[in-house]
Amino acid sequence: MSYPLCLSLDDVRSRIDAIDRRLVALIAERGAYVAQAAAFKRSDAEVAAPDRVAQVLARVDALAAELGADPRVVEATWRSMIGAFIEAERATRARLHPPASQHPD
Repeated sequence: MSYPLCLSLDDVRSRIDAIDRRLVALIAERGAYVAQAAAFKRSDAEVAAPDRVAQVLARVDALAAELGADPRVVEATWRSMIGAFIEAERATRARLHPPASQHPD
């Protein structure tokens, strides 16, 4: 895949800023789906879903190869993003399914 040649550092930074805007919009969209997933999961173990994490990492590794991305950057980015989303999903799930209160009789 080829990209337009930048003629200055300002041009490079402008293009990176535009990409960052699109990435943050996509992270927001992904987060909305993660929040929806929390409603379907019955436990924190289901939130962590290590088999699903492995599946996602394998998929993005293949995408990195296909699209010419550095696989180390892609894996590190996804591992960090998945970890942050797991924590966000746990918080969402806790709000949706609070533990039963323990009141003495």
